[in-house]
Amino acid sequence: MARALRDSGAVVFRFNFRKAGIPEGLEDARAALAWLRARYPDLPYALAGFSFGTRVITGLGCAEDAAARFLLAVGFSPRFGGLDHLGTCPIPKIFIQSTQDQYAPRSEFESAYACFAPPKQLIWIDAPDHFFAGALDALESTVRSAVP
Repeated sequence: MARALRDSGAVVFRFNFRKAGIPEGLEDARAALAWLRARYPDLPYALAGFSFGTRVITGLGCAEDAAARFLLAVGFSPRFGGLDHLGTCPIPKIFIQSTQDQYAPRSEFESAYACFAPPKQLIWIDAPDHFFAGALDALESTVRSAVP
């Protein structure tokens, strides 16, 4: 994802969460975004995440004061937490999902996605699991072409 975003012209800042918990993850992402916004106040920004990171970036990106150009969520699972914020989120959202994601079966994801506010886009990649095993090249090219 980072390489594809960089290739599309984005400046990419990657970091590791202290631990995989929503409150801590949001704090980490908020701090990283605040640092970037202070350093580059005039640059537009987008938020991207994979798996747990999708929950964090959608929560952060759908906040009332959010100004992200778009949200890129790869491997989003509707099973882990509330989805209400996505029902009212006006930010463009791009979801890229594996066709065989064990944490987000296709029918389950499509039911949740139907309740997400537009603008939104859903792209499926034929892959055998949540981690896009054997399909990372397809994931990279999909990210590159999906980014506005």
